[in-house]
Amino acid sequence: MNEDLKIRTKNFAVRIIRLFSALPKTTEAQVIGKQFLRSGTSVGAQYRESQHAKSDADFVSKVEGSLQELEETTYWLELLEEMQIFPADKLKPIQQETKELTAIFVTIAKKVKARR
Repeated sequence: MNEDLKIRTKNFAVRIIRLFSALPKTTEAQVIGKQFLRSGTSVGAQYRESQHAKSDADFVSKVEGSLQELEETTYWLELLEEMQIFPADKLKPIQQETKELTAIFVTIAKKVKARR
């Protein structure tokens, strides 16, 4: 198991949870927040599941699940920014980490698909 990625995705989840906790208590912020809380914390869970995949195809499926959750997280973070629910400058670091994790998971999926 890639311990660095295991730690990194868990740290990502912690950051997502902390961001959710810092959101305003308005209905809009809480609805969007619960969506990105779910998708953002699922990234690491799916990655951990991939470590016990039964086959390369199963592994790729779980890694692509992480990618779907990252894409959804990106969407909710964009809404928080565009609706000015949370300061854009405070969203930038988590948006950057979302992009970097996406790039890592795309690379992993491509490498495994290429060897099949």
